[in-house]
Amino acid sequence: MEIHQLRYFVAVAEEGSFSRAAEREHVSQPSLSQQIQKLEAELNQPLFDRLPRAVVLTEAGRCLLDYARRILTGIADARDCVAALEQEVAGRLAVGAVPSIALYVLPRLIRRFQQSYPKVTFELFEDTTDKLAQRLEDGTLEVVLASSGDEPPTLERHSLGEEPLLLLVPEKHRLARKKKINWSELADEKFLLLHEVHSLAQKVRQLLVANKLDPEVVLQGAQLVTIASMVAAGLGVTVIPQMMAATEFTRGCVAVAFARPVPTRQLSLLRNPLRFESKAAAAFREEAAAAFNLTSGRFMPRSGGPGDTRVTGSGRGREPG
Repeated sequence: MEIHQLRYFVAVAEEGSFSRAAEREHVSQPSLSQQIQKLEAELNQPLFDRLPRAVVLTEAGRCLLDYARRILTGIADARDCVAALEQEVAGRLAVGAVPSIALYVLPRLIRRFQQSYPKVTFELFEDTTDKLAQRLEDGTLEVVLASSGDEPPTLERHSLGEEPLLLLVPEKHRLARKKKINWSELADEKFLLLHEVHSLAQKVRQLLVANKLDPEVVLQGAQLVTIASMVAAGLGVTVIPQMMAATEFTRGCVAVAFARPVPTRQLSLLRNPLRFESKAAAAFREEAAAAFNLTSGRFMPRSGGPGDTRVTGSGRGREPG
């Protein structure tokens, strides 16, 4: 069983096509097909059903796929581990982030990181926490910035502190001039929320239940920016992370703080402890941790444009993103 045969096999399984797999692996299709046939002959099992318009894994193929991925990941990790002994911080770094962090934190965080490590290039993925966690487990991603939720216990979690949540209301709303609000004042409000797959939406729903509120949800969406524009149009109110409050995306709205106990969300950096941590990944983890105020346990943005935030208090005062 040759390594290149396993690589070709995984490519066909993921692409669902011999021709696309050959293009991805930069080999001719006849050569790739021949290697797959040799692998099937060695295993004495067909790995694919070759249908007229599709290539589908057989039961034997499904059995082999997880093992093949683990083998290829292990080889890549071994190569990276040895190479890292002599190499500087360089290469590709695959980073994932939930949308509410990617938009407001990543731009400046990556800019600062590349000022120190200009030879690192990034591949970015935005998705929900559970899908990003899956990518960590299968080796697609190296680090993930997320709001803590139900991430698998197999992942290593580094706390980045807590971030206050705020109520976003239209500029002319009855609560817009208040300095602090109580949940009890929201009993008659219409809410606009993210879809339930988002960790922020799950957190907000938990807060509503905890405060004995069952509001009318007039709209659910996939993008917090879109929801904010709907709030500005007067369709209802929503709850946003503090890092969004001072950006241009809340134009036409007012962000109002909650009275104590202030609702917060946990921010975390996730990684797979079974994977080799490259120098670039380790440096990014340290940079991300430095970007949040762990002394006070709070992420405190300043006013400014999108992602224009900084840590305040007794921390290092570095701008995270």
